[in-house]
Amino acid sequence: MEFDDVIMGRRSIRGYLNKPVPRELIEEVLTLAMRAPSSMNTQPWNFHVITGDPLDRIRAGNTERNLAGVPHSREFRTGHAFEGVHRERQVGVAKQLFAAQGIARDDKDARLDWVLRGFRQFDAPVCVIITYDKELADSDDTPFDCGAVTTALVNAAWSRGLGCVINSQGIMQSPVVREHAGIPDDQVIMKAVALGWPDDSFPANAVVSERKSVEEATRWVGFD
Repeated sequence: MEFDDVIMGRRSIRGYLNKPVPRELIEEVLTLAMRAPSSMNTQPWNFHVITGDPLDRIRAGNTERNLAGVPHSREFRTGHAFEGVHRERQVGVAKQLFAAQGIARDDKDARLDWVLRGFRQFDAPVCVIITYDKELADSDDTPFDCGAVTTALVNAAWSRGLGCVINSQGIMQSPVVREHAGIPDDQVIMKAVALGWPDDSFPANAVVSERKSVEEATRWVGFD
């Protein structure tokens, strides 16, 4: 693909084919992603690529703990609930997704199932857990750098015909993830990326989230 095609065409994929992804292809994607810039070349990121039985155990543990009301234990700060325009954008994309899936506002069962899809890593064949070195946890540059490499990862995957969705639900029960992914204590769990072959028949995969304009986002200084 041309670069513009990747950037403009990529979208979050929430429905996947039951088809394995070759390790060699994932290595290729990670090689591209790791060309992302980082502060003073610290490269704080690490990837834990999970599939098969270990991923199934994470799905089950996440789901069971969520349904049992176990409080979330996300290691990367969530901050306060969104307000104002940020809340409007969050609600806006939710409406797009529910409409695509035909989920009515009062359909509690369907809405719960949608939430649980996130805890199941959207049933993708592969999950990539992004972690960073705990010794860098007090640096604001570190999560910024991990965000850069994660963006590069999803774009690289798209360029190879793979789909991804970056999500937090999959790592909100961090003890489950840490146990079954074998993540050492010197790592902070930051994000999960579901990865696999997009299922073109899954309605939500066609959703393109709305974006604010360059005019809204940009302040020009010193230009004629």
